[in-house]
Amino acid sequence: MRPIGPWWLALLAQRCPRCHTGPLFNYGTYNLPHLTDMPEACPVCRQHYEPEPGFYWGAMYISFGFAVPIVLLTGAVLYWFFGDPDTWVYVAAVTVIMLLLTPPSFRYARAVMLYAFGGVRFDKRYLEKDGAALRK
Repeated sequence: MRPIGPWWLALLAQRCPRCHTGPLFNYGTYNLPHLTDMPEACPVCRQHYEPEPGFYWGAMYISFGFAVPIVLLTGAVLYWFFGDPDTWVYVAAVTVIMLLLTPPSFRYARAVMLYAFGGVRFDKRYLEKDGAALRK
């Protein structure tokens, strides 16, 4: 597997922040029984994905930051394109959209948390076979 170039593309692809190659999650986004399953470490560079116990509690705030624009955008679209429908339409639309977007929001919040506060940056030395250059 080839590394993904810029950090923001690696973040969007949910790849390891150090090698930009290893996946952050074990299963697909909508595999709900395994939504939270992350490998303990990157299979390519062995970077641990949980820098400290409880690290991802902060991702709740990032997830909230994703949810607010989604709710506001849904309300604006309903208001401007559907002629300000009844309140129940707003509630139903926001509920459905948030239920559909909760899994990707959850995962991207964790990815942003790891990239922003995990203390790890891209290092091309970790791309070599089994980190051989680092053991010298």
